[in-house]
Order: sequence, then structure tokens, then C-alpha cells
Amino acid sequence: MVVDDKLIQFANRLADASGAAIRPFFRQRIEVDHKEGRHAFDPVTEADRGGERAIRAIIERERPDDAILGEEFGEKPGSSSWRWVLDPVDGTRSFITGRHEWGSLIALEKDGEPVLGILDQPVLGERFIGVNGRSVLIQDDLRTPLKVRACDDISQAILCATDPSAYMTETQQAAFARVKAKARLTRYHGDCYLFAMLAMGFIDVIVEGAFRRWDVAAVIPLVECAGGIITDWKGGEWRDGEPLLACGDPRVHARTVALLAQTVTN
Repeated sequence: MVVDDKLIQFANRLADASGAAIRPFFRQRIEVDHKEGRHAFDPVTEADRGGERAIRAIIERERPDDAILGEEFGEKPGSSSWRWVLDPVDGTRSFITGRHEWGSLIALEKDGEPVLGILDQPVLGERFIGVNGRSVLIQDDLRTPLKVRACDDISQAILCATDPSAYMTETQQAAFARVKAKARLTRYHGDCYLFAMLAMGFIDVIVEGAFRRWDVAAVIPLVECAGGIITDWKGGEWRDGEPLLACGDPRVHARTVALLAQTVTN
């Protein structure tokens, strides 16, 4: 479906508000809390909470019928067919260590399908958006179209993952190691920023462990509108809580699926 200009402008306003709430906390000595749950250390800060509150306030005021799903404040049901999926600081570990590999993720879903995705890096002044079949990097008045690059085999690929030891089971780590052994180069860390680099054509394969909806919904349009592919490790539709595979070229995607399938487990 086509997302109209009014909705696109609204989504950009959400990113503006989130960035304004988050920027003052970057590279400051702020309190870092731990969220009990899946990880030994799962950090959250007032930047995460404040960014999401800023976005939610605008949606609830101007589009109160829309549903909202956010990492920090859960789900608010809606009566329309639209849902906003939010992760205001994806890459909090990078954020609290003063590094730039993080971003604000804002997705718009129609009947459960992501139709618009924004990855905003408000400190660098970079906004990546995928919508209506096009992915673009916005930097002030500059608009740069994004397109994945060709890569016909894993032996030619640059492979990325955030942190296999933290986000994958031992069996999944073994599968990742099988891919790593075939790749030309492997780099770690980056969280959502990796998907922007895939869409720009700088990397070829991203292999991640179990991700949640707020980690992925925004990067699906961003990658797909740049010509890339996002699936689960088996090559099927990615679903909440499953391991994720993103590739720029269908040929390297097929090869990576085959390697992962030898030991794949959810």
C-alpha cells in the first residue's frame, strides 16, 4: 500500500521529538538501570524512556485511535488498523559507552505489516527512512537514495552481528560460526545501525539472535525498500522473538540460509 505524505510527515515529526528528548543525555554521566529479563545486563536510561514518552504523547494527542507498541512502556491497543512500533534508543549499550552505533526506531504498521520505517541517529544528523518502495538517507536538505549491493557468494560477503555470545544460544552460535568461517570479513556490534549500512551497500549479511518486534519492524521497510531481504534463519517470514537474517543479495541469502540450517534452532 501507499503511505500518504501526511503520514510520512507525521512520522518525521515523531523522530524529531524523539531526537530532541534523547540528545541531551548522550555522552553525559547519567543513571543506568537494569531491566530484569532475558539478559545478564539489559540497560535502560532516561533517554530511552524520555524518547518513547515524547513519541507517545504526540500519537495519543493527534492519532488516538492508533495502537502503540514500545519497548519501554508496552502496548496500547487501538481501534484503527494502524500501529506504531517504537524503540527510541536501539543500542543502549553503545549509547551508554559514548558510541554512535544506536538509533531511534519508529515503524508504522498497517494490519500488522510494516509499511514505513525510520531509523534516526539524532546526534549524527542522519535519518534513514524506508517507505513506498524507496529507502533514503536524509541529512538536512540532502536526500541520498539507498540501494543494497550485489554479492553472489558468502565468500565475498561482509558479515555483521551485534554480539553472538550475548544474543544467541550455544547452538545458534555454532551456526553463526559456520557462516563466519565462510565470510570474507566479520564485524561485531552496531545494533540497528547495521541495517542502515546494509541498505547503503556497505555490508552484505546480518545474522542476529532472537529479536523483538520493536527491534525489527522499522528496519524491514528500510532494508526491503533498498532491495534487501529480511527473514528468519530458515528463509521464512520473520516473527517476533525469532532469530533474524538480513541480506542485500538473494544469492548470498540463499547460501547463508543453507549454512544456518545445518544447526538452526529457535
